[in-house]
Amino acid sequence: MTARRPVVVTRQPPSLSLDVKVDLMPNPGVRHLTIGELARLAGKRPSLIRYYEQLGLLPEPARVSGQRRYDPGTVRTLAVIDTAQRASLTLAEIKALLSAEPGDESAIERLREIAERKLPEITALIERTELVRTWLECAARCECPDLDECPLFDHPPPKPTQTPSDPA
Repeated sequence: MTARRPVVVTRQPPSLSLDVKVDLMPNPGVRHLTIGELARLAGKRPSLIRYYEQLGLLPEPARVSGQRRYDPGTVRTLAVIDTAQRASLTLAEIKALLSAEPGDESAIERLREIAERKLPEITALIERTELVRTWLECAARCECPDLDECPLFDHPPPKPTQTPSDPA
């Protein structure tokens, strides 16, 4: 589908000229994406894209004949949202970051503040995950005859170098 050309209306009373330009699509000349195209390019479901619109993570798209039309830059915005979610940012935190105007230096400061707040949480999660991995490694080598005799279920669990069937 091609973008509509601006409509120019000229009225020329004897000494006055008035030009009115109407453009239904932002960024003329740029091919805008349907929700299906955007979903395929971003690897997301259309319902998730609409949900992000409802939350204000994505701007209200232009509409042509009632269909949503997205700026190609929306693919990048969806990638930012995805990356931020994988970094454990909440949707509210992501919205605050995305609401920054281009060139807003405070946006980077907000990102730093969020990262500094999240780092201790992630560090604790990593420590717990390493404990779970150690326990599972011991369980994989366990040669105990039954769970009642297995030191893996004692508190505290055995050290990583101790085999569960080894005498303490």
